[in-house]
Amino acid sequence: MNSIQLNNVTFAYPNGLVAVENVNITISKGEKVAIIGQNGAGKTTTVKMMNGLLRPQSGTVLVNEEDIKAKTTATVSKQVGYVFQNPGDQLFNSTVYNEIAYTLRHNKMPEEEVDKIVKQAASMCHVSEYLETNPYDLPFGLRKFVTIAIVVANNCETVILDEPTAGQDLFGIQWLQDIINELEAQGKTVITITHDMDFVIENFTRVIVMAHKNVIGDGSINDIYWNFDILDDAALKQPIIAELARRLKADKKIVNVHEFIDYFI
Repeated sequence: MNSIQLNNVTFAYPNGLVAVENVNITISKGEKVAIIGQNGAGKTTTVKMMNGLLRPQSGTVLVNEEDIKAKTTATVSKQVGYVFQNPGDQLFNSTVYNEIAYTLRHNKMPEEEVDKIVKQAASMCHVSEYLETNPYDLPFGLRKFVTIAIVVANNCETVILDEPTAGQDLFGIQWLQDIINELEAQGKTVITITHDMDFVIENFTRVIVMAHKNVIGDGSINDIYWNFDILDDAALKQPIIAELARRLKADKKIVNVHEFIDYFI
């Protein structure tokens, strides 16, 4: 089953700026997909249409093979959870616990069940010790994990992460990897927008490249990072390990350290 499908979608902002034009993307249930490209390529606009935060002027958006045109954003967000790049766009409660519990309570879930789910989500996202803390008393990196916990608690079938590694140290990036692996184990679809190519290489099997308001590349990380026409068109660089392998005249599309070691040593 397809989790997300965009068919010839075009979106223009009120000032007339066309952000994406005739974009086609299909993402299957359970896939891990990274969407990359320079600022202004249309990445954020595209993923915001996936959960109804933005509505295309033309084309259709399908979630679980159903057109979301007539559905409210609140309804779609139960299926497609969006973790904003800036936690301040998402947080408004006085404690971390209340942030994670908010939608569950809004949906009239019994308090005992709310408590169980909040604690599970907090544990998975490494914020258990901060449940009684005001989220704005936490550093930026931890606030991002609070917003991820909110989406995890809502049990969305698809999770979109917008620049998740921004503001994270090595521990935070490892936590993100653990969360993505757990979501994958649960059969969730994971989509991320990121400029962190190392994070893409370590965590995603499929890469969608955007430039000029459209998709210009879609394939495995090994194929995309060795397609110089696509990289040049999107003003992206080959990862360092891939570049080193190329300079050493490898006849394999190597992109990470593990592949490099297996090939050369």
